[in-house]
Amino acid sequence: MTKLRYALLGDIHSSLHDLTAVLHHISTEAPAAEVIGIGDLYECTVSKKNLHGQVYECVEDVIKHPDELDTLLTFPSIYGNQEERILLLTKQAEPLREFIRSLPETLRAGNATVIHGHQWKPEDRSNWIDEHLPEAAVIIHGHTHRSSYTQDEQLIVIQGDSEISLTGKRHIINVGAVVHSKEWLLYDDDKQTVRFMKA
Repeated sequence: MTKLRYALLGDIHSSLHDLTAVLHHISTEAPAAEVIGIGDLYECTVSKKNLHGQVYECVEDVIKHPDELDTLLTFPSIYGNQEERILLLTKQAEPLREFIRSLPETLRAGNATVIHGHQWKPEDRSNWIDEHLPEAAVIIHGHTHRSSYTQDEQLIVIQGDSEISLTGKRHIINVGAVVHSKEWLLYDDDKQTVRFMKA
């Protein structure tokens, strides 16, 4: 049976405390929803400005990795820019690196396309989506750590956690961030609604 409700979360950046709070909130607010990760599960400890072609011996050298984190990452996820950087900085095969390497760029949540959002510059988002995801009517992403909802090129004000109906031709939804903000999105594919949630 196809899931009709999805709990989407991203930009965890290795925050065990914030992820635990969000997963608990999901378990009380939407226990039957399928959880999907929107990338940046991990925090790379080497910033992009410090990339100079160096390669580290193992993933643990370039990642913030609390022991219990992997036990919570049981849901399907895509990769984000943090995962890209971790792969760029390491080459040796090891289980954690292989897991990161196996993450896809996009996933489907019912009729929605899930992508991290680092693929485009903020000012070029619509053009990038038109070129790379022309058929997508509902795009759910993260990356900027700011939740937002755009319907047919118009930014819509989010009012608390009230339900928003997805009317119109194209919907671009940023779920916000788990790290620091404890934000997540509840998407109902059957009713075509979203709720911006905060643990």
